[in-house]
Amino acid sequence: MCMDDCCSTTSRRDFLKLSAMLTAAGAVPLLSSLQARAAAEPDAPVRIGYLPITDATPLLVAHNNGLFEAEGIKAERPVLLRSWAQVIEAFISGQVNVIHLLSPMTVWARYGSKVPAKVVAWNHVGGSGLTVAPDITDMKQLGGKTVAIPFWYSIHNVVLQQMLTDNGLKPVSKPATAQLADNEVNLLVLPPSDMPPALASKRIAGYIVAEPFNALAENLKVGRVQRFTGDVWRNHACCVVFMHEHDLNNRPEWSQKVVNAIVKAQHWTREHRAEAAALLSKAGPNKYTPHEPAVLTKVLAPSVDDRAGYIASGAIQHQQWDEKRIDFQPYPFPSYTEELVKRLKNTLIVGESDFLAALDPAQTARDLVDDRFVRNAIAAVGGPAAFGIAENFQRSEEFAV
Repeated sequence: MCMDDCCSTTSRRDFLKLSAMLTAAGAVPLLSSLQARAAAEPDAPVRIGYLPITDATPLLVAHNNGLFEAEGIKAERPVLLRSWAQVIEAFISGQVNVIHLLSPMTVWARYGSKVPAKVVAWNHVGGSGLTVAPDITDMKQLGGKTVAIPFWYSIHNVVLQQMLTDNGLKPVSKPATAQLADNEVNLLVLPPSDMPPALASKRIAGYIVAEPFNALAENLKVGRVQRFTGDVWRNHACCVVFMHEHDLNNRPEWSQKVVNAIVKAQHWTREHRAEAAALLSKAGPNKYTPHEPAVLTKVLAPSVDDRAGYIASGAIQHQQWDEKRIDFQPYPFPSYTEELVKRLKNTLIVGESDFLAALDPAQTARDLVDDRFVRNAIAAVGGPAAFGIAENFQRSEEFAV
């Protein structure tokens, strides 16, 4: 983890890089590289790009447990990347062909940058939280302060802004030196790994991000969880599995095997949570992440006492939902995509976002997602009941601050 000056410089560089790719013209050189690589490697193996967060769990478990090979396809060692800018750049240029990506980023990639790729499954549900400085106990105390988000196109940004608004606060994006009104909360984009040190140094008052960086702040005693995002938007997708259309259309059998392996990894993880935490940790055989086993266990296999504490503190307010801190369910519900598009239209997003106005939520849900492969994969592990979802693959969205 870096110090403040490094965090600021790197974050600004990553944000500018993503902003440059935000237009279709900006993505053209990378898309040319993708097409060239696809033509040169028609039988390319699975190449996974990931961040060291629990969102990547199914992809890493599938690799660790040999599930791709069990399906009869080759898989290279997953590539650890540092920021969302690196993930999307590696994907658009064809360096990797299977990624976990923030669900709103897929909307930006397909419609803002014209990237020919689709969501083929959800990677996980929940798995994120709003962590604040230890002396903050109420959302209203964030007025006049700065809160970090991982990217503008993130479920974290969408949920946080609704929480702020419902508490009479106004999300803004201003320079770090700007004076903030008492009801304003300045949003700052930071890579997940930079958030705990920024909170510890009091550069920010809080952050909303994927695990295990909320659990890490708890273990380091530099922050406390104010609210879990899954307690605001029930079973929301955070990261989804994103794949290139040229693979889905030209290598449908290969694509089916990739999705089969990921779905089987999710099914296995639901039943082996503590084991999954161990294999993902720095103590695991492949050292996929730099995190201690105890931090990952707190997320993947929390104790009954942990849950009771979160209910008492208000981090969990809808205990009847019986949400897991992170859970795994692969089906990409259209109702979620529709609701996401509606909410993105009413969320502060810095940079080019004009394309959102033209998106029809229902049409976007049909076009952005290709659920052919995941339906087959779910059937192969016992059907929707294996993941506790409805047989008709439908649900209603529940969002309650």
